[in-house]
Amino acid sequence: MSRNDAVLVSLRGVGKTFASGVEALANLSLDVRAGETLTLLGPSGCGKSTALRLIAGLTAPSAGTIVWETPAARENIGFVFQDPTLLPWANAFDNVYLPLRLAGETRRAAAPRVEEALARVGLAEFRAALPRELSGGMKMRLSIARALVRRPALLLMDEPFAALDEVTRFKLNDDLLALKRELETTIVFVTHSVYESVYLSTRIVVLAANGGAVVEEIDGDRALARDADFRSSEPFALLARRASRALQDAMKEPRR
Repeated sequence: MSRNDAVLVSLRGVGKTFASGVEALANLSLDVRAGETLTLLGPSGCGKSTALRLIAGLTAPSAGTIVWETPAARENIGFVFQDPTLLPWANAFDNVYLPLRLAGETRRAAAPRVEEALARVGLAEFRAALPRELSGGMKMRLSIARALVRRPALLLMDEPFAALDEVTRFKLNDDLLALKRELETTIVFVTHSVYESVYLSTRIVVLAANGGAVVEEIDGDRALARDADFRSSEPFALLARRASRALQDAMKEPRR
C-alpha cells in the first residue's frame, strides 16, 4: 500500500488513563489509511482494544488528539466486538436491523439492506433464528452483518475470532477478506495472533506491552492472494517470522 494513500483518521500522541489511575495507552501516533486492512498486533494489555474504542468515540483520550481527515467516515463506523453481543430475544433479522432502527429507519424501509447483509455473511436462510440456535461462527457472522448493514467507511474489529476453533477461524478469515474485496471498506483489526495478522493485513502495526508505543510497522504485499496456498507459502513464513520477532521485541520495549 502506498504511503500516499488518503488518511481517514490520525491518532497523534494519544494516551488513555482511566479514573482508577491505570494507564492503558501512552503516546500512540498512528494513521489509518483509506482502503487498507490495518492490524494492531501486540501482547495482552498493550492498549489495542483501547485504541479501537478511542477511534470509535466510545471513550475519550486523556492526552493527544484524534484527527479525522475524512469527516464523513467519523459518522459511518462499524464495530465488531470479541463477543457477538447479540440480543438474545431477537432473531437474526432484528439483530442486524438494530443499528438502522436506532437511526430511525422503519423496518420495512430497512428490510432490503438487512436481507443483503444477511446474504453477504451466508445467513439469509437463518433470518428467523434466535442467537441460541446458531453456532459460535454463525453468531460472529451475524455480528459482522450487523456492523456492515450501514455500509461503514471504517470497520473496527476487536479480536472477533479469538474464541473460535481454528477451522472456523480460518473460514471466517476468508469470509472477511471476501467481504473486504466486495465492499472496499477500511478495516482496523485487533489480534494477538501473528498468523492471523499476516493473513489478513495489508499493514501490521506492532504495539509495545508497556503503553502501546509502536514497535514496528510491517507492510504486506497486496498482490499476494490470501488463500490456503498463501498460508503455506514462503512469503507468509517470512512475514510471520518478522511479525513474531517484532512481537518479542514488544514484550520488552520500555515505555516511551
